[in-house]
Amino acid sequence: MASLFLKGSCLKTLIIGYGNIDRQDDGVAWHVLLQVMQQSGIYTPGMIEDDFPMVFGDLEFQFQLQLLPEMADDLGKYERVVFIDAHTGNVPEEIHREVVSSEYQSSPFTHHLTPSTLLSLCDVINKRHPDSLLVSIRGYEFKFTRELSQRTQELVPEAAQQIIDWLGD
Repeated sequence: MASLFLKGSCLKTLIIGYGNIDRQDDGVAWHVLLQVMQQSGIYTPGMIEDDFPMVFGDLEFQFQLQLLPEMADDLGKYERVVFIDAHTGNVPEEIHREVVSSEYQSSPFTHHLTPSTLLSLCDVINKRHPDSLLVSIRGYEFKFTRELSQRTQELVPEAAQQIIDWLGD
């Protein structure tokens, strides 16, 4: 059962999840990626290390530990990008969805790069950036395990559906 957005899509699209799969809810993006793929009738790998990136026509799936400045150049080849990440309650919604704009945001941490900053770097390099969406899912527990907490696991299908809906628009 393939989703309509795959059949009718001709926009080159990247869906990129990021987080630490070994820190429970911090790895929720991995689970959302798999759910989007499953709902779209796409083969899903059994392990994070298997088969990534995965490309299906104009649709590419990636999972990374974190966003890196080196990714900015590659973003220029896409027309749309969906970023998927966990949040710790710093936003009120359990599933937060926002259009990402190109805006440089400085951080005292070298390991923390926001989607907005990555798009800003893409603008500098490519003189353009893709339409982008951030979907962040509330994490509740961050132990050393690959299994999500029950509360976060319950949010995965809705987060995946929101991504599919955005891609279908």
